[in-house]
Amino acid sequence: MPIYQATQKNIKQAAQLIKSGDIVAFPTETVYGLGADAYNATAIAKIFEAKNRPTFNPLISHIADTGILEDYVQTDERVYALAKKFWPGPLTMVLPRKQHNAALDLACAGLPTISVRMPNHPVALALIKAAQTPIVAPSANRSQSISPTTAQHVQNSLGNRVPMILDGGPCHVGVESTIIDLTTKKIVLLRAGGIAMEDIATFLNEEVVVSAGNPNLPSSPGQMLKHYAPEYSTRINVTIPEADEFMIGFGKIDGHLNLSPTGDLAEATANLFAYMHIAEEQTKYTKIAIAPIPMTGLGRAINDRIKRASYKD
Repeated sequence: MPIYQATQKNIKQAAQLIKSGDIVAFPTETVYGLGADAYNATAIAKIFEAKNRPTFNPLISHIADTGILEDYVQTDERVYALAKKFWPGPLTMVLPRKQHNAALDLACAGLPTISVRMPNHPVALALIKAAQTPIVAPSANRSQSISPTTAQHVQNSLGNRVPMILDGGPCHVGVESTIIDLTTKKIVLLRAGGIAMEDIATFLNEEVVVSAGNPNLPSSPGQMLKHYAPEYSTRINVTIPEADEFMIGFGKIDGHLNLSPTGDLAEATANLFAYMHIAEEQTKYTKIAIAPIPMTGLGRAINDRIKRASYKD
């Protein structure tokens, strides 16, 4: 499927595809998403089919205006405070649903909650506004493979399974959004992502509890044991690679690529999936090794992704 530059004309065409019940790949600040109308169950089914994604794995609903929250989720002051601070941006909130229709049931995997975020990307926001509907969108790649951070990654993974790929350039955050559950008394981190858990806790002056989730019954995306996985076997926390391993370094531990020679976790996060794609596409080495990453700040998101990438069935 050809890649379309994200011009106003092409964004309008993409919005028409969404309105007509089709799917579109589009950029966000985190990764490229594969979107459909949140209220169209047939369109949402196309996402699961294109990705070969299990339907028990819920999707995130992307919005462009906080005003729409009143229509389909239960809110409180904490929700709006977080939205004002972190939206648009890589924060997804899991909230109680108000509506119970078939389309939302599929998007939410039948759960009484819905995952919502406002992406911080001009193309994504323009597309949502033009489509005049919330757009549900997981990452635009085959299920369990490496997430796409460029339009070319989408084309390589999905090919003709998607009728239109909007190209808005490389994603500047580079990993999926942070997901927090606000349906319980304590805030629960369901997926580490582009906003550090510590930043959320500091802003609200509340403890954030970490949940490993149930991989057999996910309450949010990104909780499968095997996810973000390259074709090659992957080892993590490696300081000295083996002869057959393509090494992705970090900081002072160098390799064929280095996520951040200076140890900058934001830079490492932005480079992670792009470098994993390069490692997967090279043919000189048959395995991948990744250096240790600190388990602080955005390092929690990197460690989450590489742990799931290295999971052996």
